[in-house]
Amino acid sequence: MVNDIEQRIYALVRRYNGVWLFNNEKKQQLLNADTDLDTDMHLDVGEVEDLMDEFFRDFQVDKGNFNIKTYYPDESFSWNPFKKFPPIPVPDFTIEMLIESAKAGKWLYD
Repeated sequence: MVNDIEQRIYALVRRYNGVWLFNNEKKQQLLNADTDLDTDMHLDVGEVEDLMDEFFRDFQVDKGNFNIKTYYPDESFSWNPFKKFPPIPVPDFTIEMLIESAKAGKWLYD
C-alpha cells in the first residue's frame, strides 16, 4: 500500500516536471524524496497550486493549515531595475512531504 502511494505521487509530480526536448527520461529520473518543488523543479506558483489541488483531491488528504504562501510568498516589486530586495527565506517543499502527508491522510506541515 505504501509503495503504491509513493508510486502514485511520483507519477503525479512527473506530469508537472516539464517537457524536455532532449534527455526527457534522464531528467525525469532525477526525482527523489528530497526533490524540492520550487528550487529543484522550478515550478511556479500556478503549477504548484494545480499540483496540490490534484494531490489533495486524488489522495483524499485533509488540507489542514496548508497555505501556498508559506512556500511561495509574495515577492516585493519595484519599477526601479537597480533596486534589489533580499531573498525571502522559505521552508523546503519536497516530494517527501507529499508522501508523508498522503500516508497520514492530512497535511503534516505548516
